[in-house]
Amino acid sequence: MAVQTGQISPNLANVAVAVADDDYARERHLTWRKFSRHRLAVAGAIVLLIIVIGAVFAPAFTHFDPFAIDDAWQGTPLAPGVAGHWLGTDEVGRDLWARLLFGGRISLTIGLFAVIIEVLLGSFIGAVSGYFGGWVDAVLMRVTDAFLCIPLLPLLLVLTAIVAAESTKAALNFTSIVLIIGFLSWMSVARLVRGAFLSLREKEFCEAARAIGSSHFRIMFRHLLPNAMAPIVVQATLDVAGVITLESVLSFLGFGIQPPTASWGSMLANAQENISIAWWAAVFPGLCILTTVLAINYMGDGLRDALDPNVR
Repeated sequence: MAVQTGQISPNLANVAVAVADDDYARERHLTWRKFSRHRLAVAGAIVLLIIVIGAVFAPAFTHFDPFAIDDAWQGTPLAPGVAGHWLGTDEVGRDLWARLLFGGRISLTIGLFAVIIEVLLGSFIGAVSGYFGGWVDAVLMRVTDAFLCIPLLPLLLVLTAIVAAESTKAALNFTSIVLIIGFLSWMSVARLVRGAFLSLREKEFCEAARAIGSSHFRIMFRHLLPNAMAPIVVQATLDVAGVITLESVLSFLGFGIQPPTASWGSMLANAQENISIAWWAAVFPGLCILTTVLAINYMGDGLRDALDPNVR
């Protein structure tokens, strides 16, 4: 039976959608092969995995309580190796190795959950904007531009001052930091998804999905979004490193995670006063931040190359 111009038969549409899904599966296999050839990315992924395992299973790697003060403490930090403390103690005699492990939980969790919020919100706004276009696209992109004008770190400091003025708290809590960073960091993801959707919505498989009666929601999130995952994954990976750095800066300035809870940034801040006699209390938290951020950035570079169709 002849197919009229501008129409697609249901059988041909189903075939087109199935072919698109098969191509997506092959691309994922090729992506893994290219990523595995990127040595720095693989090394970064391994280092990051080790750090995550250490944070998640922290009690298994130390017998010290991160909040307990050692009886051997006499007013000055204990040096590495003294009284069984591998990396020494902090300014009040708490085991530094234990606090690094448990502090990693805070820093990594803030980075992970803030980026999850960022990706979910940014992907939804970018998908709606790029798929529908027209006035919907114009309104959402102007809102995105408005949010891009908001400086994140100064805003966090202002919100901290507001919280301190209206309550007995001196800083934002864990949940507040995650929510604020997540809800103010989605703009780059939204723009990436919008750009991908503007191109993908004109592809044959998208027209085929429309021809077989797929809903807008199904087309956007079943057919288009998986094909736009490459820039999202790269952006999300790099943003995790940015959020960890931002949390460390906040804690270092005294506006983030508050004592006695440990985070790498707060440990750096607390080590300032004794850095001349206890260098280890500042060096090891700094190395944790540096190593984690470098590992994530290298992994992000590898993902970017692996997901780039022009790199073979």
